[in-house]
Amino acid sequence: MNIIALIKQVPDTAQLSATVDGLKLMAEGEPRIVNPWDEYTLETAIQLKEGHGGKVTVVCMGKSEATEALKTGLAMGADDAILISDPALEDSDSLATARVLVAAINKIGDYDIIVAGRSAIDGNSAATAVQVAALLDIPQISYVAELKTVDPAERSITAVRLLEEGRETVSSKLPAVITVVKEINEPRYPNFIGIRRAARATIPIWSIRDLGLEASQLTPQVKWEVTLPPAREAKVEIIDGSPGEAAKVLVDRLLAEKVI
Repeated sequence: MNIIALIKQVPDTAQLSATVDGLKLMAEGEPRIVNPWDEYTLETAIQLKEGHGGKVTVVCMGKSEATEALKTGLAMGADDAILISDPALEDSDSLATARVLVAAINKIGDYDIIVAGRSAIDGNSAATAVQVAALLDIPQISYVAELKTVDPAERSITAVRLLEEGRETVSSKLPAVITVVKEINEPRYPNFIGIRRAARATIPIWSIRDLGLEASQLTPQVKWEVTLPPAREAKVEIIDGSPGEAAKVLVDRLLAEKVI
């Protein structure tokens, strides 16, 4: 069984909360980690390989530093890793990203299951994997909390989806795209041998030309930017007088402002 794991490198939210200018840090992209949802992606892909044989190929689109995210996948137990990096992809939206990922998947060739996380914590659109499935014209199962059966011989999969109103069991033919939620497993920690293997690995980098694409095909349909909210002026007034007098003045002010 050939499994492709789609992952993304995202800003470290723990670091974002430790700075007064977290949005600037997010825009600049430092520091970065494996998208937390994609930790479950990697574990799911590796468990599929362990249960059914085959190989796991991890694919990531990003800048050169995204090789660290791919090495995390290799250290956990993936077999191969590919980085897609090109200056033309700087402002890609989810559809342009999906087109690039589909071109990479077609270049890789044979696949049975494509696994992705439910969303990325930076954009949080949850659209890319859906668009990948649509462009490949294969089934897609989202919010997978459990894989009940995977039958490579019968080319079928049965999964449990975690929905707001409950759980839903669905079946599909393979190949298929699935997106997973954290209830599906507990990601493993890389062992020493895996870390050493990942450190020595040379990760190929594919440009859009390597994928047979042109920049004109990847023009984003949605543009976004990260900015700080406008500053608001605040005014502080000290009410003099005894507690009773101050309370009366405060109530009068609040009534005048229609706060109460």
